[in-house]
Amino acid sequence: MNNTITEITGGITAPKGFQAAGIRAGMKPGKTNRDMAMIVSAVPCAAAGVFTRNLVKAAPVQWDAKLLADNHSVQAVVVNTGIANACTGAEGKENVKRTAEKAAAELGLQPEQVIVMSTGVIGKQLPMDALLPGVELLRGALSTGKEAAHAAAEAILTTDTRPKEVAVEFTLKGKTVRMAGICKGSGMIHPNMGTMLGIITTDAMVPKTLLDSCLKELVEDTFNMVSVDGDTSTNDTVVILANGLAEHEILAESDEDYAVFRMALRQVMTVLAQRIAEDGEGATRLLEAKVIHGTDKSRAKLLAKAIITSNLTKAAIFGMDANWGRILCAMGYSGAEFDPDRVEVQIASEYGTLTLVKNGVATDFDEEFATKLLSPSKVTIIADINAGEAEATAWGCDLTYEYVKINADYRS
Repeated sequence: MNNTITEITGGITAPKGFQAAGIRAGMKPGKTNRDMAMIVSAVPCAAAGVFTRNLVKAAPVQWDAKLLADNHSVQAVVVNTGIANACTGAEGKENVKRTAEKAAAELGLQPEQVIVMSTGVIGKQLPMDALLPGVELLRGALSTGKEAAHAAAEAILTTDTRPKEVAVEFTLKGKTVRMAGICKGSGMIHPNMGTMLGIITTDAMVPKTLLDSCLKELVEDTFNMVSVDGDTSTNDTVVILANGLAEHEILAESDEDYAVFRMALRQVMTVLAQRIAEDGEGATRLLEAKVIHGTDKSRAKLLAKAIITSNLTKAAIFGMDANWGRILCAMGYSGAEFDPDRVEVQIASEYGTLTLVKNGVATDFDEEFATKLLSPSKVTIIADINAGEAEATAWGCDLTYEYVKINADYRS
């Protein structure tokens, strides 16, 4: 079994049989950004998805969840930005259906083969006079090229400052297989995903049941370990489409190669999760929290999430202040049981590692060196519980003045 997973250039169209497009349809007047994207497979795909746990679910989330629950094969994804189509009642649901029907007519598919995603301002109706012509433009712009893949990655962004895309190559059953992903997410991001949309494509041949279980398992250690601001959105959706065009024998969970597929999916999802965190609204630093030697996985995850969601800790990271008391405080209210007198806290970055706390008590650390450690674009906090072998990692960002400005002006 060859378990080498290589990151390659290219985007969502890197796997065989996928095309993409990203265009400006004019979802919000006065803007110039690309605001609609389409991803299409040459053949029907096995598909799986995970969705927001917010009780308030946007109309496209309801459409997609039912489509996948009813076991439809999927062949296309249509995304619009600017308007979330959430809290829009019967009209919003009808507009999702109209979008799927229009895409299906353009592509020669059934509406139930089209996943629809929206992101943007909550409570406004979609401008269908712009969206439906936009679907036609997308169909005409479809291509397998890297430029089209990048355009699609750009077209799903809202307050993000840059596209988020990744592609990998690996071997299954003696055949070369590719997997790629794009996502958007910058604000309203909290464990249980956030205002994020994610689309993963692969030419692997994997049954829907296995895709479903693998995606749901891995989302818990990747996208659900990201927080920017503590808000969980109405539109969170991550889907994976597998079209089987790599033409290997179909994977089974008992196959050795299934472990390789799972590793590849974890790598794609982890990279995208980190890129969301580092591009948090107004962020200047990616904040990574690693909890090690915990008593069990669930407690380790609670502790890691508590560290990256603490506004006081996030503000300290922005100020390059090694205020370790904020870290221990966040761990203490996380709900996870641990012995504070056994905890060790370190900070680490490209400049090295420094122990701030040993056995629950401050060390005589060098404040100047600590400030230097906290200055790069990625900073890691390591909390050693000294109670077992469980580990968990969470990703967030610092809290800056710019975050408030972005969200104060969001609708304008």
